[in-house]
Amino acid sequence: MAGHSSDESGRQGPSDTAAPSRRPRDRPSRRALREDRASLVGVVRFLVVALVVCSLAVGVALVGPQLAGELEELDGFDRLEEIDRLDGIDRQPSISPSADPPPAGERNPELTDPDDPGVSAYETDVERITSEAVEDFVHAGVNDRRAEHGLEPIEWDGTVASVSRAHSVDMAAQEGISHVNSEGESPYDRFNDVADYCRAYGENVAMTWVDRPVRQSSDGETVSYYTAEELADGLVEQWMNSPDHRAAILEEDVEGWDRGGVGVYVTEEGQVFATHNFCTEW
Repeated sequence: MAGHSSDESGRQGPSDTAAPSRRPRDRPSRRALREDRASLVGVVRFLVVALVVCSLAVGVALVGPQLAGELEELDGFDRLEEIDRLDGIDRQPSISPSADPPPAGERNPELTDPDDPGVSAYETDVERITSEAVEDFVHAGVNDRRAEHGLEPIEWDGTVASVSRAHSVDMAAQEGISHVNSEGESPYDRFNDVADYCRAYGENVAMTWVDRPVRQSSDGETVSYYTAEELADGLVEQWMNSPDHRAAILEEDVEGWDRGGVGVYVTEEGQVFATHNFCTEW
């Protein structure tokens, strides 16, 4: 400790200061010198081993925090309960809000379905997803897929979209997807209740969720939708990966579609029901 001095033994002996002189010590023997040298070598070896061990320990300590650094760079869980819904850690990448959707067309047609719920929405951590934005993105996405196969774009029809939207909210009330509504009407029957200018009529329907993991039926992978654009891409992808829905979009079994409309309904819980109807005019 400070203020104390000591010899190698750790103590000051009374003879250290009592006698002004001492007898010279006997010179150490060669055996003693060899033993001292061996002891010194042992100490050096011990220090080398200790240094290596310490270096390894420091290496582990430097590697460990990298995981924390990676997690801090991720725009991930704002709520701990989200972790419990997933198998493992879902490292959600940074997500940008949707771009402005290309306007599909007329939003206030003269003829509308009386059961059309209008705009529905759900708030995620990224943006407010509105049914109107999803409809616009789906309409554009379907026409993009048609263009890839040499087909003309489908013209947006506000009345058809209104009928589609009414069917989507009806499916939400039934808690399932179907081409027949709660009153037992087929797609063509539902449209004819509102207008009568389509001689051929087709329909694709789908159900999914936003703001939570969902498993895709096409490949079994788990995805999450946090924006209107992501959700629309997922809906179009679902349909294009299903032979029957793909055939409707690409006119494989019909003469050709003139117009169509998309109707989306988003529940307060984030469940999404989508209907896409196709029309060939008289």
